[in-house]
Amino acid sequence: MIDVTRMNGSVVSINNDLIETVEETPDTVITLTTGKKIIVKESRQEVKNLVKCYKKEISCNF
Repeated sequence: MIDVTRMNGSVVSINNDLIETVEETPDTVITLTTGKKIIVKESRQEVKNLVKCYKKEISCNF
């Protein structure tokens, strides 16, 4: 799971395997496979980096 910051400042953990798309419109909108959309403060590139780091961390634990 990755931690992202909602526009109201609260931090939420989301399952990166459920991320379908990440777009900047200009706010960053994460769309999950469930259809739920989350608007976050992080940029699209930051979300991408969080997912990459998480996957790298998980693969090193095996």
